Amino acid sequence: MKINRDDRVLVIAGKDKGRTGTVLNVDRQTGRVTVSGINIVKKTVRRSQQNPQGGIIDVERPIHISNVMRVDEENGVARRQGSEGSGRDKQRVFKQHSGRPIGASEE
Repeated sequence: MKINRDDRVLVIAGKDKGRTGTVLNVDRQTGRVTVSGINIVKKTVRRSQQNPQGGIIDVERPIHISNVMRVDEENGVARRQGSEGSGRDKQRVFKQHSGRPIGASEE
């Protein structure tokens, strides 16, 4: 997967289409990402010692990774990415439109 924690992403499908946010968590097994300020749902919470009032709270829920696209840090535009390499150790993620490496994978 090409999306990592703290990446800035654009939502390209769903009810929050067109909004941007920062990735808080990536679940690689289910293929879902949690993005700040995106896919907020209301959840009812029972009374407990930690929350003596209970009530309704807003919670960020994960969305499928195919519904987000990384935003290019240089110009702030969401662009497609490519990857190449034969193994996990030799994997290189790059900007598909220019061929330059992205983020920590830069050589």
